[in-house]
Amino acid sequence: MIRAYFVYPKEGKIHKGKIKKLVRERGFGFISDTDGSEVFFHQSSLVGLQFDALNEEQEVEFDVEKSPKGPRAINVGIPK
Repeated sequence: MIRAYFVYPKEGKIHKGKIKKLVRERGFGFISDTDGSEVFFHQSSLVGLQFDALNEEQEVEFDVEKSPKGPRAINVGIPK
């Protein structure tokens, strides 16, 4: 069986939020968006940041893309 992975276009809006939860041993976490939604992120989506340097409640900005499992944060960085 062949599985296809579809990456949908980004929304084009830069989102702001805070790190809600970090799962350090697995390299991922969740961001609480300012609109109240929760978005998954993986350490590979960080830009200019080290995963080990992140803290819960830290403010971040990010783009969102759709994935087969739901919305995912990409280009995660510190607000300018």
